[in-house]
Amino acid sequence: MESILNKTLQDLEFPTVLKQIAARCVTELGKEQALHITPIQEEEELLKILGQTSEYVSSLISENKIPSHSFESINNELKLLKIENTTLELLGFRKISSICTIVLTQKKFFKKFKDYYPLLYTYSEGFAENSEIPLSINSVIDKFGEIKDNASTLLLDLRRQINGVKGKINQSFLSALHTYQSSDYLDDIRESVVENRRVLAVKAMYRKKIKGSVMGTSKTGSIIYIEPEATLRYSRELNNLEFEEKEEIQRILNQLTNTIRPFAYLLKEYQSFLCHIDITASKAKYATEMNALLPTISNEKEMYLRDAYHPLLYLSNKLKNEKTFPQTITLHPENRIIVISGPNAGGKSITLKTIGLLQIMLQSGLLVPVHERSKMCLFDKVLTDIGDNQSIENQLSTYSYRLKNMNQFLRKCNSKTLFLIDEFGTGSDPELGGALAETFLEVFYERQAYGVITTHYANLKLLANELPHISNANMLFNGKTLEPTFQLVLGEAGSSFTFEVAQKNGIPYSLINKAKKKIERGKVRFDATISKMQKERSKMVKTGSRLQEEETKARQESKRLEELNTKIKSKLENYQELYDNNQRMIYLGTKINTLAERYFRDKKKRILVSEMLRVVETENSKRKKKTAKQVKIEKAKKATIEKEVIEKVKVIRQEKKEEKKKAIVKEKNKPRPIFKVGDRVRLIDSKSVGSIDKLEKNKAFINYGMFTTNVSIDKLELVERKK
Repeated sequence: MESILNKTLQDLEFPTVLKQIAARCVTELGKEQALHITPIQEEEELLKILGQTSEYVSSLISENKIPSHSFESINNELKLLKIENTTLELLGFRKISSICTIVLTQKKFFKKFKDYYPLLYTYSEGFAENSEIPLSINSVIDKFGEIKDNASTLLLDLRRQINGVKGKINQSFLSALHTYQSSDYLDDIRESVVENRRVLAVKAMYRKKIKGSVMGTSKTGSIIYIEPEATLRYSRELNNLEFEEKEEIQRILNQLTNTIRPFAYLLKEYQSFLCHIDITASKAKYATEMNALLPTISNEKEMYLRDAYHPLLYLSNKLKNEKTFPQTITLHPENRIIVISGPNAGGKSITLKTIGLLQIMLQSGLLVPVHERSKMCLFDKVLTDIGDNQSIENQLSTYSYRLKNMNQFLRKCNSKTLFLIDEFGTGSDPELGGALAETFLEVFYERQAYGVITTHYANLKLLANELPHISNANMLFNGKTLEPTFQLVLGEAGSSFTFEVAQKNGIPYSLINKAKKKIERGKVRFDATISKMQKERSKMVKTGSRLQEEETKARQESKRLEELNTKIKSKLENYQELYDNNQRMIYLGTKINTLAERYFRDKKKRILVSEMLRVVETENSKRKKKTAKQVKIEKAKKATIEKEVIEKVKVIRQEKKEEKKKAIVKEKNKPRPIFKVGDRVRLIDSKSVGSIDKLEKNKAFINYGMFTTNVSIDKLELVERKK
């Protein structure tokens, strides 16, 4: 496939779609790359990306949700790794470790659920596993982003020494504080911290009384901050140790950087993988918000958009709680071009943009908001001429610009092109512009291009009727209210309702009549005929819908009766079989009873046995001998029937349980009647009715005539009030 022009993307507002996708990304790198999504030229690659997005959509409603993929960009770290003798910062190491861990988690997940996400699993398998990088980093840096004490033997030793010296500093400082606090040399605050060191707060007049190093003064100069002499010696030692610690940390980080440096290419791939997952997840969220899906991709040049929504309009109306009207449109080799006509503000342009934007979205790897039975194909080029393209910079009028654009169309148009033109031929003299537009349309038709155009020109409507593979279509318009219905109807041209709309907007009827006289009588009659046909079409559509509903109901009733008839036949067959079996059993029973009576009289066993054998042999001769295979098949069939019966019983039981629960809930929610002595009542789920003799607290004494019993009022329901 060839690349689709940037002008086409702008005309169809594709950048706005990309902004909405970028807003749903969770990483900065994902947001940045989402804004640069373009139509994919390789068909195989496109189908993979569409499939991956579709798989991610299924994960959003599945229990097996894909793990989080959020990460921080490591682009700066990757640049440093390319330069020899550079050292990464601690934060950089943490980001690298995090990316490696996330990738390993993602790969492990896709491997575990590869049957659910086969395309995402295949994509993740293209990246080599590397657990050494996070292990190397985690052996040096802890979870708080600090260098571990055991990162090296020398560092461990230095930190032990530092802790020891810090302890001595505290001891020596406390000793000096204790020594001077009994005297009046110290200020009320006694001590402070200067340059991360504990110092004594000495009154200025006693500064020479205390041995040590002056570290600073207060703003007023009344307090001198002095580090005691005993502490000073240990502070110098601490400085030396901290310097050695810093040097050792730098050495460790240098070594760790050099360990990771050879894997820079892999880290770049890991970041690319997570960025792709982020964009895929964003596309999936976007698709879920507007009920988008992956339609059937046809290898033939055919497009069937059923209940297609304009994504931007759908989401905008969704926020406002307003309805969006879907469109259904078909393009195929026998109907390659559609000419849409009808009044302004009727939805022609939005229909055109819906077709174009959905096509661009699909070819950029995005799912589209259409019915699941929709079908789409791929085009090498999508050419558009939409909106007022007057160019001030190039000093071109709208018509000049459009002619220049048409020239591009004529050069690029072929059988693998989809062209979309709004208000075809406008901007010049209607007759001359219409004639030129008709010629252009004939060229597009001869080159077997696919396209949709909107127009008010009658000659283009007539051409669409004459050529076999072009069809007219119109946006339905209510002739009485003069309001658009936003429904596209294929097969006939639409009236512009010019005079009707003018009349509705308050233009005097006398002026409208004057205007009608100024134009050709034939044109007015032609437009009036189209207008009348549209009104008739609206009536027919309503009648057709009603008849279709009635036909559907009739089919459902016929199907129900057929099922009932089948069940009755089956029952009759079963009853007949049961009757025949019972008759045979009665016959056998009668024979055996006769033999038993004869044996009872004459006690002749031999005759009894021979007669019994004869009966058995006679019965066996009627039976067909079954093979082991037939017996096995019958057993399997019987088991299947039993299983089906059990399943049906389970379903029926479950339904009964649910009905019972609903009844209980309904009963609970039902306001309880206030019972009085003499009221006729019965227990819930009981048929016996009695009268209340006495009421005590929450109990009632019920007289049933033969006996009396006491029950809770909650278990009673009222049958009749006392008269």
